[in-house]
Amino acid sequence: MSRSTEAALPPSAVTADDLDRAVQLAVSVLRQAPPTAWDGRAGSLEWDCWETVEHLSDDLFAYAVQLGPRRPPLEGNVPFVWESRRAGGPANAVHADRAAGPAGLLQVLEASGALLVAMVRTTPPEVRAHHVFGVSDPEGFAAMGAVETLVHTHDLAEGLGLAWNPPADLCARVLARLFPDVPEAADPWPALLWATGRAELPGHPRRTTWRWDGSVRG
Repeated sequence: MSRSTEAALPPSAVTADDLDRAVQLAVSVLRQAPPTAWDGRAGSLEWDCWETVEHLSDDLFAYAVQLGPRRPPLEGNVPFVWESRRAGGPANAVHADRAAGPAGLLQVLEASGALLVAMVRTTPPEVRAHHVFGVSDPEGFAAMGAVETLVHTHDLAEGLGLAWNPPADLCARVLARLFPDVPEAADPWPALLWATGRAELPGHPRRTTWRWDGSVRG
């Protein structure tokens, strides 16, 4: 599992480069936050901004390790211990050292993203691994990591008072891979927010429940 796979993917596929782009754009925006703002709530979530970055880092880490074994599990997660540090907080395997401050927190996010980027680049496209929303392939895990990054950065931007408007082409590829039921005529970024229960679309009320489809099609 050492060769690059991106040359074999169709032009519309979500790639490791897409994931890396999402993570780097998110880190760049989040570095603008005031150091004292991280204890505030992240948008509509029940978590504060620090916890939300830990959760996002944990998602990226979890997707990376799911692809890691020579024979990835198809019926469950690689059995790391995920635990919450407070009642109602996210259950993570990844926690940032508070003494390192926001700069350290974002370094944890960037490092977790790099792990998944590397796994997507080097895992053959025929490999499959378990996810609760469908057994998926490296492209699917790249798309899932990108969705987590894009929408949780939206939550964080709301909580931290930052502007966040990710690239339409990246959002469109993620939607095509994971949300085939989204209206085709909708602008990609508002459509992604609608697909993940964070906004309304004209003629489509805000979703109260949602999930993507990570399974491999075609």
